[in-house]
Amino acid sequence: MKESVMEEPALPPATGEEEHLSLALANSAIAMAGGRTADLLGTPAQVNHWLTERGLAPVDAGMMEMCATQVRSLREQVRSLFASRAAGLPALPAAVTAINDAMTRVPTAPLLRWDDKTGPYRTTPHPTTEIVDHALAAVAADAADLLTGPDAERLTACGSTPCNRYLLRHGRRHWCSTRCGDRARAARAYARRTQSGT
Repeated sequence: MKESVMEEPALPPATGEEEHLSLALANSAIAMAGGRTADLLGTPAQVNHWLTERGLAPVDAGMMEMCATQVRSLREQVRSLFASRAAGLPALPAAVTAINDAMTRVPTAPLLRWDDKTGPYRTTPHPTTEIVDHALAAVAADAADLLTGPDAERLTACGSTPCNRYLLRHGRRHWCSTRCGDRARAARAYARRTQSGT
């Protein structure tokens, strides 16, 4: 039986997602109004689709649940680090360890190989069984770059309840999308009306 790939909710990418894989990963679990959630990585097929869309896995990688669980686990560690950074709090050591483990699990330099006919050459090993490790290493390296680079000061949580997405603040904007900005403005207007009516 083939799993269906859930279409992404009608939300544009949050500011910074297109430049940072880790931000896109962190935002792949979306809290919505009414207590609903959308998990863009809920099934192995969805994980394969998400990785393929970002050039991290071939279409036919054939993700299994174990691989999907690894990706979702890294997502939670990245979200933990982003939450700590955005709130100015110390990071959980387990989250830092998870990022470092993902980055060091795969070789970073092309390895030397030797072909009997053509001689020596260098290549990055990338067998199918290592696709997830390479994808996680790329996302983890991006998270480390984001958290230590010039964009770190702009990293913030969406200011609209119940949204749980992160973005890179642009100017005074603290919302991941127009929808969240409209919701936050409507909530403020409602609060003002309610306060002036009492």
